[in-house]
Amino acid sequence: MTYTALALTALALALALDLFIVKTRLVTRKAFWTSYAILLPFQLLTNWWLTSRNIVMYSSHTILGARLAGAPLEDLLFGFALILSTLALWIYWGRRGFSPEK
Repeated sequence: MTYTALALTALALALALDLFIVKTRLVTRKAFWTSYAILLPFQLLTNWWLTSRNIVMYSSHTILGARLAGAPLEDLLFGFALILSTLALWIYWGRRGFSPEK
């Protein structure tokens, strides 16, 4: 499976989690998009730092080829999926009083 396919799958799963499974519907909220706009520059900075030092390298056979801040565009999709999933689960478990100590 290519990184492109993995990133698209992660995006689809994160959207399904948010909209249909835990039903937090974050992607419909202005506050979510504002917080994502704050996080995005840090993701780009981290991507640039990791790729410019060859800490993370991508095979040209597994990505589309377009890059932003040194990392493939697919990385933005994957990062978005991680942020959305984390926030959706945080809200979902918070509403139910989830605590690791229980």
